[in-house]
Amino acid sequence: MIKDPIKDIKPYQTDIHPILQLMVILFFLFFVPIIGLLIAKGIITLLYGAQTWTDVGTFNIANPNLKSGLWILQISSMTIPLFVIPVLFARFLVRDTQSYLKPSLHFPPVLFALIFFIMLFSPAIMEVLTNINQKLTLPAPLKGLEDLMRAMEQQAQKATEAMLSMKNIGDLFFAILTVGLLTAIAEEFLFRGCIQTIFIKWTGNTHAAIWITAIAFSAFHLEFFSFLPRVALGVFFGYFVAWSGSIWTSVWAHFLNNASAVVITYLYQHKSISLNPDDQHVFNYGAYAFSLIFILILLYIYRNIALKKPMFDF
Repeated sequence: MIKDPIKDIKPYQTDIHPILQLMVILFFLFFVPIIGLLIAKGIITLLYGAQTWTDVGTFNIANPNLKSGLWILQISSMTIPLFVIPVLFARFLVRDTQSYLKPSLHFPPVLFALIFFIMLFSPAIMEVLTNINQKLTLPAPLKGLEDLMRAMEQQAQKATEAMLSMKNIGDLFFAILTVGLLTAIAEEFLFRGCIQTIFIKWTGNTHAAIWITAIAFSAFHLEFFSFLPRVALGVFFGYFVAWSGSIWTSVWAHFLNNASAVVITYLYQHKSISLNPDDQHVFNYGAYAFSLIFILILLYIYRNIALKKPMFDF
């Protein structure tokens, strides 16, 4: 039997019930991005005019300022709020930054290397889940909802394509910084930091909390047809944090996932590689099996090193 599957969590430091904590987080997740949206509107209108703000909403690629407008909107209404909310929540509401944000760096550095190889071999698994996800359909009575979700995902794809249209190395580094690093920090502080901790305290079950948080993380992105692979990523990130006791393990994994996608997109756009980043039929069944087995082995090694357990502890 595997015992003590996670590091000990600091005792509960607040009288606020986890359900109320979650409600507070959800409240701020609804209102703070709206404030960011209004700020973005003001900045875009001030810099580029009201028409650019309208074109940002309709993804009018004919507007030369569309890309800049989309980045301003993304950073102001999503990246900054997703970072500010968990930091203020942990610092001023529950007053327990260590337990909720887990900023500690006290873990074996080799875990970073293990995460690197786990993420390196994860694309095959993500491809399987993506292909399964693409075949899923909602029941006939919900056909309208499915069509709406497809339309929303197509709109999100248009925005992503416009933002990741990288003409030079400067655009590449900017995308790596924003999509790779800043997004990873913001989302991990929120999900694997605050929300996962809230569910651990609420359910008393770390495994349940990791899976619930991973599902919430995927649902938050509003991309139904990439729901399963994002859940899998969320589970990876959740166990990285639970076993190591540090948020920086999941930030590193999240960064690797996002930054590698940005780099591959850049190389494809400049015809340095022929691999289309949107191609979901790259691997074969042998690669799927090998990746799964190899990742499970690496996760086992990661767990035992993080928890300072014997390598063959059953």
